[in-house]
Amino acid sequence: MSPAKAIDETNLSKLSLQPKIMHSTTINNFDKLKLSLFYLPIGLLILIVVFLYGNDALNIDAYRQIQKDTFLFLNSKLSQFPSLQNNLTQLGNALVLFSFLTIFIIHKPKIWECLISASLASALFSFLLKKLFSVPRPAATFDNDSFVIIGEKLMANNSLPSGHSITVFTTLAVLIFGFMPKKLNLKILWCLTLVALGLLVVSTRVGVGAHYPLDVIIGSIVGYISGLTGIFINQKYPIWNWINNKKYYPVFVILFLVCSVVMINKINSDNLVIFYLALISLLISLYILIRTYVKK
Repeated sequence: MSPAKAIDETNLSKLSLQPKIMHSTTINNFDKLKLSLFYLPIGLLILIVVFLYGNDALNIDAYRQIQKDTFLFLNSKLSQFPSLQNNLTQLGNALVLFSFLTIFIIHKPKIWECLISASLASALFSFLLKKLFSVPRPAATFDNDSFVIIGEKLMANNSLPSGHSITVFTTLAVLIFGFMPKKLNLKILWCLTLVALGLLVVSTRVGVGAHYPLDVIIGSIVGYISGLTGIFINQKYPIWNWINNKKYYPVFVILFLVCSVVMINKINSDNLVIFYLALISLLISLYILIRTYVKK
């Protein structure tokens, strides 16, 4: 074997090992997590309850009225960018958000193993809390001429907590810990960046007139708790580890095709840029998935 060929094969071998090394890093990141991570979000929820109690706002009417001025102010400012608000708020839709993460099924399956468990936890928390509180939406509370509604007008009694916010921060919690850097300064930068992006996205729920500010804050905290819950559940009960098995890739091919059709229908209905981007992400992941499966 010539030296040049040997070098090429060595380089190819190193490249093929990189995804495995990166995947091992993600697994190690999740393994290092401790239950003490729940202290901060639970403490924040307690502070919110104390704040509401101190303002006699633990009943539905007071909860809505105490936020009226803040809601109207934020809505008036954020709604000045209707197209941006309408696009970004779609990231709270699990189908749209997860479309951008489909590539991880191939290269970072551990992310999806935790994300599935976390999503199930978040769906349960969202359902139970919405049923428990039954807070009417802003459109069912305030004069609709006093604020801006972008997109669909929501009138149901399911405002608290924000489901979109739960979805966003459930996903971000998994990504934050799955891709956590080793160096402290990079850890801080990584966490602050993702949290800031998450808050930018969830603030659109106020911008489009769908939620009160506390709905979004509480939803974000519940989402973070859901993400952690999913990670710990998956560590103890790895029932989704079959995702890493290539023989199940045809299942994902069918799933991606179905999601692509749904996304095309969304484009035909609303024609938002975010739907095009999600569709492109799905199609790229579909291509890579098929190519990887064929080469097995």
